Amino acid sequence: MTNLDAISLDALNSATKYPSIPTFHEIDRGTLLDNPVAFNGDVVLTEKVDGTNARIAVLPDGDFVIGSREDLLHARGDRVIDVKSTIVPALRSLACRLTAPSAGVRVYFFEVYGSKLTPASKEYTGSRAVGFRLFDVATVDAAVLERSPAEISSWREHGGQRFFTEDELALAAAENGIELTPRLGRVAADQLPADLAGMQDFLATQLPSTRVALDGGAGGHPEGLVLRTTDRSVIAKARVEDYARTMRRLAAR
Repeated sequence: MTNLDAISLDALNSATKYPSIPTFHEIDRGTLLDNPVAFNGDVVLTEKVDGTNARIAVLPDGDFVIGSREDLLHARGDRVIDVKSTIVPALRSLACRLTAPSAGVRVYFFEVYGSKLTPASKEYTGSRAVGFRLFDVATVDAAVLERSPAEISSWREHGGQRFFTEDELALAAAENGIELTPRLGRVAADQLPADLAGMQDFLATQLPSTRVALDGGAGGHPEGLVLRTTDRSVIAKARVEDYARTMRRLAAR
């Protein structure tokens, strides 16, 4: 059985990091190009929340580690790794009750937002409230933790983590009493706009304002969408600001 005290924390950190997600339209030096990601079948539209990426890695015995996008911050039993984190207080009580895997490691990925976590926090709260939403769950085989750092990094960036499907993710959220990032609906892949202006309009129509405001003082401007197939084999992000900036640059040429 995987035991936190017997494994390399560096290996656990690398194996449980969230992999890079491409933009829906390829981006070059801040400007989007007319080269969209190819989707097939139904595409799930979810709100992209502008917070700070966080993760809880849970082991079979219920032990857990809370981490940011890059670093591990806290382990169960007040084994503190980083005492300055603002993520840990938001997630610690939840981490104690998350469903554990029967083997390996299960990683719950969250967006923690509000307070003063990011410059966009004002869009979600006017009173420094803090919220979090689950957006993915992945599994990691215990054997992966025995690999070298370079091997683990390559494995992760080439899709080594096994992510839950949309149905599995919904079930995990329900059984743990966690809210997912808002699901806006599903569209057929051939209904997604392929051009830049079309996607800009699509974003404005699908998500005119955030659905995760924490109080009445929130500014309400959304960051954008995450688009994913139901089996999560293809995933991409579309940020409102990326399209606005690109259209300004194109208009200035």
